[in-house]
Amino acid sequence: MAEEIDGRGNILFIMADQFRHDFLGCAGAGFVRTPNLDRLAERGVRFTQCCSNAPVCSPARIGLATGLWPWRLGAMDNDAYLPAGAKTYYQRLRDHEYRVGCVGKLDLAKKDKYNGRWGDRPCGFAWGFTHPEETEGKMHAGQNPDPQGPYGFRLEEQGLFQKFHEDYMARKAKGWIKGASHDSMLPAEAFEDVYIGRRAVEWIERIPDDFPWHFFVSFVGPHDPFDPPEEYGRRYRGAAMPPPIADDLADKPACRRRRVLEMTSEEVAVTRRQYCGLIELIDDQIGRILTALERRGWGENTHVVFSSDHGEMLGDHGFYTKSLPYESCLRVPFIVAGPGIARGAVSDALVELIDVAPTICELAGLPPWENIDGRSVAPILRGQSQRHRDDIIFALREFCGMRTDRWKLVRNYNAAPELYDLRNDPQELRNLAGQEPAVIKELSLRLRERLGEGKWRR
Repeated sequence: MAEEIDGRGNILFIMADQFRHDFLGCAGAGFVRTPNLDRLAERGVRFTQCCSNAPVCSPARIGLATGLWPWRLGAMDNDAYLPAGAKTYYQRLRDHEYRVGCVGKLDLAKKDKYNGRWGDRPCGFAWGFTHPEETEGKMHAGQNPDPQGPYGFRLEEQGLFQKFHEDYMARKAKGWIKGASHDSMLPAEAFEDVYIGRRAVEWIERIPDDFPWHFFVSFVGPHDPFDPPEEYGRRYRGAAMPPPIADDLADKPACRRRRVLEMTSEEVAVTRRQYCGLIELIDDQIGRILTALERRGWGENTHVVFSSDHGEMLGDHGFYTKSLPYESCLRVPFIVAGPGIARGAVSDALVELIDVAPTICELAGLPPWENIDGRSVAPILRGQSQRHRDDIIFALREFCGMRTDRWKLVRNYNAAPELYDLRNDPQELRNLAGQEPAVIKELSLRLRERLGEGKWRR
């Protein structure tokens, strides 16, 4: 059993955008190289069953920031904003005398395009950051004809912005995936996730040690387009990739079948290789960040968290990207390491992404956070418990659902329900909604109760 978690220490939270739960070496993916994340897992607890509450960027990140289910705040799609009156865990840490920094993508006000020359627009301070550097997401940076944040301005200084913009507009015209998953026209040192990694190292090198800090490093990859720099793309040329989940879609609603992207097996393999290139680049940056921690003498006494906002279908069932209720999209990696945490442990406990916020607050030694939906996983980190939740819930504008350790129920608002037996059908190929009425009834009642849980207190 690990010793008691000691609060008031530094906390580094590393996040990736659209990172599948199963594309990690420590999760058995021998086809992608993630040595730094694998070492992080060896130092802490890796959760295998962490699920996004809303598998698309803004709602997932709004829930993450507040510890609330995103739909409580009206966050049902990417047009969502974090309400000004909502309390974030960044604010709680700041109010308990933490320095709170960030570099990378936040997506808490996605429709407001301009992030500020230095990524320090005033709303970032209102959200609780004392040292914000909010960069643009990949598509955000590439689609706009003028720089919208610090990364775009950096490319402009290097004389690379116009070519980058033209490349992204050409990819957009092809549909971002099919025919658009080629290497970046940028050199690796100018690529955005390298920029974020470099700025993270610089922040760690210069931040004073007179107050504890929480640093949120939010990479913009491996989000599509799948465009690693050539040196990373080359590492996976022709590499064998696991095939996508093949599905005739007979058991999927018509609204899903319209999402199918017709691709040859080789085209799918190319997207997977490029996705791996983006992951390895991020892993390299994580290695540099952890080395910077060690140089400051913080390697052993800093809590380090890694996760993602949602996964990526990557050809499974014929689908790409996100906003779907299936495992490739819903499940995310979640690793926690640091002082007082069990080492080399793997937990199959059911965890919701909103549980990250109260967990970080407990690691920081803050008092319990009342009236939120998230639950700290600290008892599992200490080795004091193995179970966390009996079920997890998720919702977007088109569906809501519940997942247990065996069943997944999807209530589609404009189509028939879906029910999958994950124990016997982990690839979600057979919809049993018409064969298991008792299970449908039980889960529907539980889902209704959970969606309204504690609502009158909010």
